[in-house]
Amino acid sequence: MAQEILCKTVHQYNKEPIPVADMRKLQEIAEDYRSVKNYVYARYGGIHSLPKIYPGYTVQNEMTDCGLRAKLAMPAAYFYLAVFDALGDIKSRWGQTKSRVLKLVGQNENFTADEKHYLRFLLKCSNAFEAVLNQNPIILPPELQQKYDILAKQVDTKKLHRYLCRQVRKCHAGCQHTDMAEGFSITERAYRYGESKEGSLQGEKQGIFISTKEKRKRIFIPLTDENKYKKQLYIKLKPDENGIEIDVPIETKIRVHKDYTNEIGLSVGIWCMFTTDGGTVYGGRFGELHQELVEYISAAEKTYRREKDHNAGRKKYRARKEKLTAALETYVNQEINRMIVAEKPQTIYIPRLPGGVSNRYSPKVNYSVNMWRKGFVRERLKQKCKENSIEIVEVIGKAISTECSRCGVVGKYSKDIFQCESCGYETDKKRNAAQNALKRGKTGMQLNKEMVH
Repeated sequence: MAQEILCKTVHQYNKEPIPVADMRKLQEIAEDYRSVKNYVYARYGGIHSLPKIYPGYTVQNEMTDCGLRAKLAMPAAYFYLAVFDALGDIKSRWGQTKSRVLKLVGQNENFTADEKHYLRFLLKCSNAFEAVLNQNPIILPPELQQKYDILAKQVDTKKLHRYLCRQVRKCHAGCQHTDMAEGFSITERAYRYGESKEGSLQGEKQGIFISTKEKRKRIFIPLTDENKYKKQLYIKLKPDENGIEIDVPIETKIRVHKDYTNEIGLSVGIWCMFTTDGGTVYGGRFGELHQELVEYISAAEKTYRREKDHNAGRKKYRARKEKLTAALETYVNQEINRMIVAEKPQTIYIPRLPGGVSNRYSPKVNYSVNMWRKGFVRERLKQKCKENSIEIVEVIGKAISTECSRCGVVGKYSKDIFQCESCGYETDKKRNAAQNALKRGKTGMQLNKEMVH
């Protein structure tokens, strides 16, 4: 069998501050990129353009003829990437709209099963969906047309078409627009990796040459690594730091470990990131690093509000915030890797992570918990498990900390120790929760599975 492939993003950074003149050239490209995207949003984001956006070649041809590229004097390598980037956003938004309407259809108790079936058919069949929204006859390929005719005879199509149009207008209101000129995508035609000796007292510099709006002129940016890629990249600008971040999508082969046969339960915490059913803690400094980040952001925001009229800028604040965030994220990745190597899991059972914060907490605690990077932790765990063919199973989390993992009776905990008055079991409360996660996973109290192998 062919080995499965996983896509992920790696990053490259500038080694030296980018000269102001060169940064302006990059910002000019980013601003034009933003202008093209907004033009596409405005022209093709509505209902009447639905037939044009799949697969998008009609839009490409019309954009070629509209004269915008000549007006901006924008290289084709950037112009058409901006067009298809915007088209991707439009398609994604239509997908979200359809998902919302599908959910509303499922929740509507006034519809019969046949009416729900008909509406779902329209939402899943692009040609039918476009025809209804544009009030055109529904003409489909022979096989689909036959299925549609059978469904249409069983319902009041006019009523359902009005319902569909009304819900789409509600869910798809407003035109997409972006005010941010943070960066741009770039193809191989517009960049190359190489060496430059200009202005160097230490010999050759490894970096990337990026095309500008001036013909046959590229700017050179030394990079912190010597890796070279042949892919579409995304250049994210950081003008406050005179730097850039290059996002590189790469494909990696999913690893299969024959000795990864264990089943483990995990509990997730704000202070200790993970505790296993065996009592091992991974990410013991997570809370400390997180708290340092939270306190710095909170203090900086208070200072900013107090001195807003005389603030000299937030360059130092952003740099410090990024440094603390990077340290936290690096630590999370390292601890997840350490856990996977040590535990060798085939399956991980984990409680559903908590949602919003209750009003009973103090504002200070609310702020800290809302800042908790639980989403990042979960995504990194999910990514690492995918890379190593590990299955994640989410289990019911209700009362998982107070239920005794040994006898099932509701117990209590004092500080970090769980105690069961029924059977006398006593252990760390996080370990008890992890043991319950393992127990619930094995006994079928599962919410979902994320199959990765």
